[in-house]
Amino acid sequence: MALPLEGLSAIVTGAGRGLGRAEALELARLGAAVVVNDYGQPGRDGSGAASAAPAEEVAAEIRATGGRAVAHLGDIADFETARALIDLAVAEFGKLDVLVNNAGILRDRMIFSMSEEEWDSVIRVHLKGHFNTTHFAAVHWRTRAKAGEAGVYGRIVNTSSEAFLAGSAGQPNYAAAKGGIVGLTTSTALALARYGVTANAICPRARTRMTEDVFAGFAEPTAEGDLDPLSPEHVAPLVGYLASPAAAGVNGQLLVVHGGMVAIVERPRVAATFDTAKEAFTYEELDGLLTPHYASRPAGETFAASEVLGLKKG
Repeated sequence: MALPLEGLSAIVTGAGRGLGRAEALELARLGAAVVVNDYGQPGRDGSGAASAAPAEEVAAEIRATGGRAVAHLGDIADFETARALIDLAVAEFGKLDVLVNNAGILRDRMIFSMSEEEWDSVIRVHLKGHFNTTHFAAVHWRTRAKAGEAGVYGRIVNTSSEAFLAGSAGQPNYAAAKGGIVGLTTSTALALARYGVTANAICPRARTRMTEDVFAGFAEPTAEGDLDPLSPEHVAPLVGYLASPAAAGVNGQLLVVHGGMVAIVERPRVAATFDTAKEAFTYEELDGLLTPHYASRPAGETFAASEVLGLKKG
């Protein structure tokens, strides 16, 4: 029986460790040839010297199980590096079919303490990095479609975060970037659907190098040998599914995934509507309508991140 991704090629960015590594291994297990991209810096804030070792190790792991893989060392937030990454996939495997954008860094700080560089660096890696690779992949697929190729196949899986959904007081840069990625995903989904390409985003909840302090003490394995409920291996199968032909009808969607659970997130809905009794609103009229409305709700309706995300310690 043919594997779901047999004959397809994929790129996974930030695939040297954590989520990206689990995703690259899963795509390979499902039959895809994989370009393993990673910049290889040891610090989760993007600090330290770049190294080819993490990407090379994952690519070697895939090849050791009989799969096809090549490593790519590069910063995908650099426009020309992103171009070279897509070109590498085409040169190695003849075409690109799947793009998984995962690479990211953290530089946490409260909004009143955050520097311009801390803001710019996180937006650059996450949001610009997603744009760069998506742009060149889209050019590749559109060019093939315009040349008359029948049955162009394209899948984009972007990585957002529940920090965008629930808010994260110490991560204004990260939350903004992850919210921007959702907007990029829905726009891309609409633009590329005509060419046979889908674009979706996931909000993964996983214990990795980037989140080890966030999830310290949360939902740890209860017995030796049990899979950590926050293991990246819980996330990877959804990425494999979204990359597959079975997900042809899934486009422009946002899904939360962790520990044996997948939740489909609806687009924002209108909670209440107020119409002016006159030609235009006045301050007094808005005060009379909106103030009582919000006074009847919990103060600001803000909750601790652990409550919003459904996490429990212990």
